[in-house]
Amino acid sequence: MVDQPTEGPKSIYDLIVKDAGGNEVCLGTYRGKVLLIVNVASKCGMTNSNYTELNHLYSKYRDQGLEVLAFPCNQFGDEEPGTIAEILDFVCTSFKTEFPIFEKVEVNGPNTATLYKFLKLGKWGIFGDDIQWNFAKFLIDRDGNIVDRYYPTTSPMTIEHDIKKLLGTP
Repeated sequence: MVDQPTEGPKSIYDLIVKDAGGNEVCLGTYRGKVLLIVNVASKCGMTNSNYTELNHLYSKYRDQGLEVLAFPCNQFGDEEPGTIAEILDFVCTSFKTEFPIFEKVEVNGPNTATLYKFLKLGKWGIFGDDIQWNFAKFLIDRDGNIVDRYYPTTSPMTIEHDIKKLLGTP
């Protein structure tokens, strides 16, 4: 018997992820929105600034079509060791976060989540495909195209101009 090649997703909207409650979410439900997808961690030196700025961007632009999608990841320095319930408690209590938090994922290695395999398909500079650390950011336009990838050290507020451009906001 000959194995048939499996074709990967053609669009980010073809992907299904799990939310923090373990429910499947088709990313197609975000069609027409600008997405900022981030691998997050609760115990990273960049946690406070990133969550504060991500919350600011989300509250400022969600009514215009921005969605921030956060994927906890414990692959870097054991900085997201908690359960999903502990993660949700932390971000909701400490930061009053309202954007969606999804289940913990791996962003590198043999168990890389399908979403991150898809996001890393592009040519992204000196680090190749691997995610370097917590808070790597991917910006997706309203048509589901990956517009840019930002290093973990990139402050969310520094990409506000790019977000506004995709939203068509002056």
